[in-house]
Amino acid sequence: MGKQKLKKISKELKKASKLHAGQAKKIDKMLESTSSPLKKISAGCKAAAKRKFKVWPSAYASGWGVRCTRAGGPGKMGKSKKK
Repeated sequence: MGKQKLKKISKELKKASKLHAGQAKKIDKMLESTSSPLKKISAGCKAAAKRKFKVWPSAYASGWGVRCTRAGGPGKMGKSKKK
């Protein structure tokens, strides 16, 4: 989801009940934070996921792509930080 769509949803939730207003506040905090969870999958990880999985986009492939991006790239996937 894009930021504009989340802002619209947040605005609509604020008009609803208390529970929804609380959820809208959480969405607003997410949008304001500097390390937004709404980042794109890096190009290298996307290409590696396309090679690894038969179907793109799929839940498995995109999940792997997100983990790859967080790990720092396809070259760092599967390597443990602990020694």
